[in-house]
Amino acid sequence: MTVHLVKLCVGVESIQDLLDWQQECLAERKKKKQPLELVHVTRMMPKRIDELLDGGSLYWVIKGYIAARHRLIDIRQVTKNGTPHCAIVYDPELTTTERRFRSPFQGWRYLEAKDVPPDARQIKGGDDLPEALKIELAELGLL
Repeated sequence: MTVHLVKLCVGVESIQDLLDWQQECLAERKKKKQPLELVHVTRMMPKRIDELLDGGSLYWVIKGYIAARHRLIDIRQVTKNGTPHCAIVYDPELTTTERRFRSPFQGWRYLEAKDVPPDARQIKGGDDLPEALKIELAELGLL
């Protein structure tokens, strides 16, 4: 059965900030001649790796709301400063989701399939709306 991860996107104010940060990460990896993949390194290794890699996604919490997701590609053990860590590798294609409030937490948490927010509906011309307006419309159930 598929399970997902949810993670706070600390220091990011909007989905565009997340996309810009990820492009910077890819550019830095290219400069260092490293594989062009998006990787998030965290301390704890998930125990449910098979379920995560069976169609799971990494859901990002931005400003208190689950707002976007990336499909998981791989989960690897890595060493950082001599300490075992987990490298979460995810697809560069970002999918926005319907916003769902999420209380703060540390690290990552599992997100069961029944609890994931649906992908956002795309409305014609909606890409040009400011993010704050999209959030307000979503909270009112209009987007």
